[in-house]
Amino acid sequence: QVQLVESGGGLVQAGGSLRLSCTASGRTFSSNAMAWFRQAPGKERQNVACISGSGGWTKYVDSVKGRFTISRDNAKNTVYLQMNSLKPEDTAVYYCAARTIAIMSRQEYDYAYWGQGTQVTVSS
Repeated sequence: QVQLVESGGGLVQAGGSLRLSCTASGRTFSSNAMAWFRQAPGKERQNVACISGSGGWTKYVDSVKGRFTISRDNAKNTVYLQMNSLKPEDTAVYYCAARTIAIMSRQEYDYAYWGQGTQVTVSS
């Protein structure tokens, strides 16, 4: 069982930055591919970024490429999402998710463990 705790959400003006963190329980964090998803009101949950267990591979949804960076520190059991040049359309609840294997995926159904979510609000 893996428990995920997110932090770092908040209110920011357009053009600003936030860094989300997600800390996982467990002793084999490097065996878990990780991902960030988001869900805006009235919309389906969407994958934002994912990262392999080693951290060597990443993928992003087109709308955040060049603005967001996913990274991980396996010694700290933590994955990060650095969000720069934020736009009002980035407003959503952001969820951290862990897979049971190290191969990353952008599919929601591939992730077995989920955090509680953290709200990100970008004002115009």
